[in-house]
Amino acid sequence: MEELFLHQIQKLGQHHFLIMYWAAEAEDLNIKYNITNLFDDLKDAGITRTKQSVTAYVESLEMLCFIELKDEKNRKNIYITNYGAEALQKLIEITNFKTRKSRFIGGQK
Repeated sequence: MEELFLHQIQKLGQHHFLIMYWAAEAEDLNIKYNITNLFDDLKDAGITRTKQSVTAYVESLEMLCFIELKDEKNRKNIYITNYGAEALQKLIEITNFKTRKSRFIGGQK
């Protein structure tokens, strides 16, 4: 199982890393982080210009059980799972992915 897990996370890109990172950061600050915030942050980072791409990124992480989406007050909020936290930790160890500031989360501190 560990080999499969490593193989899965090695396929993840910078955008997947940032989604999990920002979801974890929001949870640490006890704020809600949703797909609209994510779209704005990924657009600011120059990673995407379309909501379809963001939806695909989110769905891939959800299928891997790295994040969970919850419908709350007309928003789809993003939460990192225990598997996602483990994947995020491993990505930090084995990649050169860089963290970036979230405009939404930065404004909430």
